[in-house]
Amino acid sequence: MDSQMVLDLLGQVTSQINEFESTAHEILSHYETATKSRVISLDASRLELQSLSVRQHELLVEALECVERGLYRAAHVSGWQAFIDFLGEKLSSDGFVKVAQARPKWPVFQSVEELHEYTNEYEQIVVAKEIRVLSKAEARILHGMLSKRNECAHPGSYRPDLNESLGYISEIINRISVLQPKKL
Repeated sequence: MDSQMVLDLLGQVTSQINEFESTAHEILSHYETATKSRVISLDASRLELQSLSVRQHELLVEALECVERGLYRAAHVSGWQAFIDFLGEKLSSDGFVKVAQARPKWPVFQSVEELHEYTNEYEQIVVAKEIRVLSKAEARILHGMLSKRNECAHPGSYRPDLNESLGYISEIINRISVLQPKKL
């Protein structure tokens, strides 16, 4: 066998191994005890999202890494940070014109960072509903998700498990994907 044949054969075997691994993770992701496969499946969903900022991407990766390490409360917090950063960018996409119309007494924001500094996340969701980025039902669900995040971020007895954390991050990813195409 010449070296080119060996390289071709090695490439085929590597391709088959990668395909097997992908298929195995897809199958295992449906079983509760297969944590790594379930995280990989969720990570693949995250990769399908378009136009995430570097910060949002990093926060979602961090949330998934927290799940892999059993840091479920931290996973909720990091996942929520990714969502609220995305929502802030959505609210700023017209230069905060509609936000200023809905809240004339608020400061005139120059950046998403200013929005986050001078308003709370609850109010950002309310404004997003008022300017029709979110429906009433979506806002109500997001307020519930914010409450869940608050339970995880502050001392208390709530201890989410693997399933709750994966579900929470999955919902964050789904909510972002629904909001991505919406225009102000």
